[in-house]
Amino acid sequence: MSKYKRYEKYKDSGVEWIGEIPEEWELIKIKFVGTIYSGNGFKEELQGKTEGDYPFFKVSDINGNGKLAISSNNYVDEDDVVNNGWNIIPKNSILFPKIGEALKKNHRKINACSCLIDNNIAAIKTNERIIDFNYFYYYFCCVNAEWFVNPGAVPSINNAYLKNFMVLLPSKNEQTAIANFLDQKTAEIDDLIADKEKLIELLQEKRQAIITEAVTKGLNPNVKIKDSGIEWIGEIPEHWSITKMKYLLSPKKYSIKAGPFGSQLKNDDMVSGDVKVYNQKTVLDNDFKSGDYYIENYKYEELRAFEVFSGDLLVTTRGTIGKTAIVPKDAEKGILHPCLIKITLNPDKVLNEYINVVFNNTKIVTNQIMLESNATTIDVIYTDTLKNLVLPIPPLEEQKSIIDFVDAKIGEIDGLISSINNQIQKLKEYRQSLISEAVTGKIDVREFQNKNEVIFRNE
Repeated sequence: MSKYKRYEKYKDSGVEWIGEIPEEWELIKIKFVGTIYSGNGFKEELQGKTEGDYPFFKVSDINGNGKLAISSNNYVDEDDVVNNGWNIIPKNSILFPKIGEALKKNHRKINACSCLIDNNIAAIKTNERIIDFNYFYYYFCCVNAEWFVNPGAVPSINNAYLKNFMVLLPSKNEQTAIANFLDQKTAEIDDLIADKEKLIELLQEKRQAIITEAVTKGLNPNVKIKDSGIEWIGEIPEHWSITKMKYLLSPKKYSIKAGPFGSQLKNDDMVSGDVKVYNQKTVLDNDFKSGDYYIENYKYEELRAFEVFSGDLLVTTRGTIGKTAIVPKDAEKGILHPCLIKITLNPDKVLNEYINVVFNNTKIVTNQIMLESNATTIDVIYTDTLKNLVLPIPPLEEQKSIIDFVDAKIGEIDGLISSINNQIQKLKEYRQSLISEAVTGKIDVREFQNKNEVIFRNE
């Protein structure tokens, strides 16, 4: 922040997180400059209207980027407000989650119009003769909601704590200058972040396209090709085969097996023990070291048919479907969670790593599942679905070459993505630091006029 000048004189604010403040600034409790509003109960039968006199905001409506809460998934009419005795939240209030894990995320929005909020949200409306609501928005973005929570298993905002929280009070003109400065600078930073996020999307698309080309066309651009007979695969090298998954399975018994039914393995069974339960998170994170669930040995003996072994391919079947991970050699003894299917492949026909690449880095599997189910989304897949998947299969040696090629490409592109993510993180940290420095008077932005200043450079 050294490029911005400081105020001439400072004094101790007496508040640890704020530190020194400009000599002319004051501190005042929120209760003297604002009104705190609670939310309303929202009957299910009144939800779902897409038009009405007022938006009715839920926590999901105030998540994400942007300063303003403009539209909602729910609207209500004036009659609904009167009949239910609801509180109307005045325009230009600050909305924030007040209960549960959501409050820890510290999302903040300004309501762009009068609105209703549900019981999981609270609002603060400042006295605009004293506090510029835009300035207060940025100030409140520096405040951690956990400072005001009641003790207990479920965190919730204690209004008595919040009412007595201290707000920094520059002159009204200074507040407006600070808000205008931050509007411009945060917009510039947000544009940079959006550009970098778009670049990541393009790199991910390129990654997928390169890998899809490799597993459907091979690595030799001059190879003779043939029609696969499958519309969503297209042409493949002449010497490749189109094979259903069931013909690639190991001849062993139980070469494909779904996890136990929920009645066989309940949440209460997975509280403690010596035997790990491999679940969806294991596969999505490709993390066989950590563990969320364990069972006792007696339960393991009941469910030994669901044991997982080194080299098994685990497939997610719910939510994020069709993602895979290979069980490593050093994996702990464990069983399947009900949300997984395990596959044991025939190593004389196909390599685990090749199928792993096809499932995780292309849409060959998910597109086929959607096509077969005649659906745009699907919640669960079963063993019969997996057994009947049709895949392009090259000879084993060529599979190995494709795996090596893909590993190199993934490493290269993922390295770029990681670097860009680091840049995004630095931008977010700079953004928050800039807000904090401005609203606590560590920098003097009263005369800021440069509309085109470069605020962040990549190294």
